[in-house]
Amino acid sequence: MIAEAMELSRADTITETVKIALIAYIRTQKIKQLGATVLNEPLAFRYAAKEIRDLNRE
Repeated sequence: MIAEAMELSRADTITETVKIALIAYIRTQKIKQLGATVLNEPLAFRYAAKEIRDLNRE
């Protein structure tokens, strides 16, 4: 797995490969957490499309 990860990440060392893999893993987990948060508490929009266009034209 290390050899494959090194090839895919184009890293020169095992340490660099592991660092890249950990960064990618952490980002993935944060995205999953954010997705779960949005599912539990959907985003609410204050303005309708027309109101936003009017605000942007000011």
